Amino acid sequence: MSEAKLILVCNDDGITAPGIRSLIKVARDLGDVVVVAPDKPQSAMGHAITINSTLRVQKMVVDGQTEYACSGTPVDCIKLAVNKILPRKPDLLISGINHGSNASINVIYSGTMSAAMEGALEKIPSIGFSLTNHSIDANFEASEKVARSIIKNALLHPMPAGVCLNVNIPDVSIDLIKGIKVCRQAEAIWQEEFDERKDPTGRTYYWLTGEFKNLDSGTDTDIWALENNYVSIVPCQFDITAHQHLNFFNDWQSF
Repeated sequence: MSEAKLILVCNDDGITAPGIRSLIKVARDLGDVVVVAPDKPQSAMGHAITINSTLRVQKMVVDGQTEYACSGTPVDCIKLAVNKILPRKPDLLISGINHGSNASINVIYSGTMSAAMEGALEKIPSIGFSLTNHSIDANFEASEKVARSIIKNALLHPMPAGVCLNVNIPDVSIDLIKGIKVCRQAEAIWQEEFDERKDPTGRTYYWLTGEFKNLDSGTDTDIWALENNYVSIVPCQFDITAHQHLNFFNDWQSF
């Protein structure tokens, strides 16, 4: 009999967030699950790691299974899981389900996707899942069905080394989801503003606000897919070299 698949689960919203509880429920039907996730929200941490303070891991028992709450970032969680907690490298790493979209430029800031990217760096097949609803009361029923299908495919069909998937799910019922599209990342920006305020002592502080601006009219992007009720899958990699522009800088090699 073949050994059960080992699945590592992480997120950035914290180990008690409804999204990760939904993902754990799906994963437990598909393999042996180990959960290592932040002990508090770590959204928008990107690929941050903890180097100037201690890391602590607390064992928790949830539904009869041991889980690990980490004081660090999502990437810290993956590093600790691989190096200290797991008996071997997992067959799959899944991160999420994030409360809110990680499509387009959001992938750069996302702790959810940085956990998946760290997995890819470790040569672990990795997937980040996000639902386009930030609410703590979001309905994850459709997301669970989507995640189950994609996880099954990832376990049956080995992914290319160094590649992780950014999966975003529209916030609609399963009967309104038209299907799944493999896409490219849309070109977009955050048009940011800093709201300037005063604290009770009169000192100035700032609160970051902003509006997401899609600059891409393509119909092959993750934003288009989500706006048209498709699940978007964007294959991602950690090599950020602008390969198409290498020749432009060749003349700069002499001095």
